[in-house]
Amino acid sequence: MNAIEGWTQTLGAGPLLLIAAAAIAVLLVLIIRFKMHALLALITVSLATAFATGIPADKVVGVLVGGFGTTLGTVALLVGLGVMLGRIVETSGGAKVLADYLIGVFGEKRAPFALGLASLIFGFPIFFDAGLVVMLPVVFAVAHRLGGGVLRFGLPAVGAFSVMHVFLPPHPGPVSASAILGANVGLVVIVGLIAALPTWYLTCYLYGLWTGRKLVLPVPEILGHASADAEAHPPRFRTVVSILLLPLVLIFLNTGLNTLATSHLLPDSVKEQQWFQIIRALGDTPVALLISVFVAALVLGMRRGLHGARLEGLLESSLGPVCSVILITGAGGMFGAVLRTSGIGKALADVLGDAGIPLILAGFLISSILRIAQGSATVALTTTAGLIAPAVAEVGLDGLQLAALVVAVAAGSVVVSHVNDAGFWMVGRFMGMDVKTTLATWTVMETLIGVMGFGIAAVVFAAAGAAG
Repeated sequence: MNAIEGWTQTLGAGPLLLIAAAAIAVLLVLIIRFKMHALLALITVSLATAFATGIPADKVVGVLVGGFGTTLGTVALLVGLGVMLGRIVETSGGAKVLADYLIGVFGEKRAPFALGLASLIFGFPIFFDAGLVVMLPVVFAVAHRLGGGVLRFGLPAVGAFSVMHVFLPPHPGPVSASAILGANVGLVVIVGLIAALPTWYLTCYLYGLWTGRKLVLPVPEILGHASADAEAHPPRFRTVVSILLLPLVLIFLNTGLNTLATSHLLPDSVKEQQWFQIIRALGDTPVALLISVFVAALVLGMRRGLHGARLEGLLESSLGPVCSVILITGAGGMFGAVLRTSGIGKALADVLGDAGIPLILAGFLISSILRIAQGSATVALTTTAGLIAPAVAEVGLDGLQLAALVVAVAAGSVVVSHVNDAGFWMVGRFMGMDVKTTLATWTVMETLIGVMGFGIAAVVFAAAGAAG
């Protein structure tokens, strides 16, 4: 929770829960029923919720702007650079080349599986939002080529990034929770994979196919189309793959170096060297995407006859369609910050923690409530780990049980993605869905991911306890 110095929440869990439920209901009515623009609705409801929960009036704007700015600081650069990269790959014909290759290897019927499998691999070292914007041009190209709507291809791919981001290190949520609870990261990876792979297959791939048949949505035009010349003279397959792998390799390098920097495998003299810090910085996600945009502009743009004002115009045209995505995502972060600051999630978690339910179920439920209350999966996961850590220390779990507990808490942190979650707005807007459709597809899929992931973690937890 983002504390305000000198202010303490005096409302109990009951009133706070009612305020949160009313705020979400009003927000949905404004957007769905009255067609108010999502940005205006989120700002208005965030402001009203802040006053209703008793946040000091002179601090309200600071809370709103702080939540908005923090979310934009995470999302804006990634989305902006990502769509520039996506526009170059798409308009050069590169996305079509990849789409044709995947279809040739896996066949038309298995194309959604191929996209999901590629996203699972990319999603291991890459954060959700970065992976999403890199893969979208390929997803859209396959959907254009084969028809049948965007959801059939998009949900398996987007779900793969979500599953990997939630369940597996080196993503920040499971890494932080492992450290707080004292779990072995290697065991968390093993249990995370046991939970993630079947969960993706059932709740993302098969669910995506089923939903895509029921709801056929057109492929969004947000990344444009390949020109006739690009389609007649497309880039080579290996060139396109190398460009898309470049940010992934750089980010993976950053992950490895960060792991070494926090270990005892490297001497401190090496960790403190300027060259070591520069190499780490090159793998930070925004820097990795920036480098990739320059490489793509050179290889897929300038070397193919796209120079000067034409190239600048192409990059400029990529930003206009995503301005709404970026601003609405920031406003979603604003709403989440108000809910965090008001203490809604903590109050509910405290009530649930006193209910005397099994530890692994308590971890899942507390994480779920925090997720629903404030939107961020990482915040829900790390906060829950801190809340249950004393109880975990008293019980004395073995290594496999601790790993299963981390995965169970992670499962709770992904359920019921809705209007206070930045990912809700990114997925919905990029895939051309309105709020109602996003709730009926993305929100349902995220909840299925959480419930099934928890079920698998609970089985592992119980089996480890019986074996012990």
